[in-house]
Amino acid sequence: MSYYLAIDIGASSGRHILGNLNGGKLVLQEIYRFENSVTQNGNGLTWDIGKLFSEVKAGLKKCAELNMLPKTVAIDTWGVDYVLLDKNKNELLPVMAYRDSRTTEAEKEVLQLISQDELYSITGIQKQSFNTIYQLYCDKKSGKLDNAAHFLMMPEYLSFRLTGNILNEYTNATTTNLINAETKMWDSEILSRLGLPPEIFGTPALPGTSVGHFTAELRAELGFDAEVILCPSHDTASAVAACPIDTDCVYISSGTWSLIGTENLTPVLSDDAKEANFTNEGGIDYRYRFLKNIPGMWLFQNIRREIGKRLTYDEMMHLAEESSFEERIDLSSPELLAPESMTDTIRSLLGKPQLSLGDVLKCVYISLAKAYDETVKEIELISNKEIREIHIVGGGSKDNYLNRLTRDFTGKEVYTGLQEATATGNLLSQIIKDKGLSLKEGRKIIKNSFNIKEVLSPNKFRQVRGNS
Repeated sequence: MSYYLAIDIGASSGRHILGNLNGGKLVLQEIYRFENSVTQNGNGLTWDIGKLFSEVKAGLKKCAELNMLPKTVAIDTWGVDYVLLDKNKNELLPVMAYRDSRTTEAEKEVLQLISQDELYSITGIQKQSFNTIYQLYCDKKSGKLDNAAHFLMMPEYLSFRLTGNILNEYTNATTTNLINAETKMWDSEILSRLGLPPEIFGTPALPGTSVGHFTAELRAELGFDAEVILCPSHDTASAVAACPIDTDCVYISSGTWSLIGTENLTPVLSDDAKEANFTNEGGIDYRYRFLKNIPGMWLFQNIRREIGKRLTYDEMMHLAEESSFEERIDLSSPELLAPESMTDTIRSLLGKPQLSLGDVLKCVYISLAKAYDETVKEIELISNKEIREIHIVGGGSKDNYLNRLTRDFTGKEVYTGLQEATATGNLLSQIIKDKGLSLKEGRKIIKNSFNIKEVLSPNKFRQVRGNS
């Protein structure tokens, strides 16, 4: 039996999930999970990449303990963040986290060198203050780039640590705001305008490309070898690769962020798309993920942390259901990006300092569902599509109340069932490479492997495809 290993790392947690094909169906088994978080220190908000790689190895050691050795391994993470290496392939520390506030002034300076209109016409990437383009400009100003010889997004850095080989991956590279949407390569004009050294960027490779096998040192430590390949290494790209969607569908990858969009074969670079702040991120098979980023479970995660985790997410959901509060907040408010207190920030945005916890939670639910509805309408208008279905995937798809609100606010058919969408898409890319399948054939495997259900009345679902 052939095993494939997805190492799926988000901003708050990571997991190692083994997959294998049994009777034409994909079977998943989580074998290791760990927490991940930014560190606040004198440098600002940073990532502990040493700890992160230790957790990657710990999950690989678990494979050996279970005697379930993967044939291939692939890593996906969040986008935007990166590691710089010097000419000796040593890390240039610290590795900054995207939520750090250092880009505030850099964003203004970059847009003086190249306007947002021109930037969008080239890359099709939505304007966000934490985009890699602004982070790299900070590194240029600080002198950090002077010693850089290699640029690696977070998953490719971890793949480098496993193999010793340096490759850039296409889907994650598009999140930098430096990839030309038409040529699918680093845009030389943008790099030149900003004074970013082009030699540190490698040619973006497609998912399915082999990075190489484990280093000799790692093989000795683990007791086995495996081939590391590139999956769609931006986690949303992997999640969308697994989505059983057609052209008249919208996906919502519901995690720390809610990524809501549709899949296109060509980029949408119109003024309407730019004004609505849609992005054209790369997908598997050079498809385009025409989507918008909306703060998602990040809001609930912060609220739960503030109350000492004394309530489960389900208990928080039930508390919101009991509330009759109907007001909403603007989820694009910069105050929500990294607040000291999420509950106090929401109360402040509403002008209601005494608002109860249940009403705060209800406000988050209403705000998310309304933002989903508005985004679906924008997609229909800008992409000239009539959306029929919404597929909610990822960990947030377990929230039955949000699923029902999404159905009620949008008036669309809503489907759930693919909770581990990112890991599934990661594994699917490995299977497609190993078995020589097309994306269409791979997605058929997904449809046959999972219980995809339509959201109906409270706590009721109608199974529409997949297993019973």
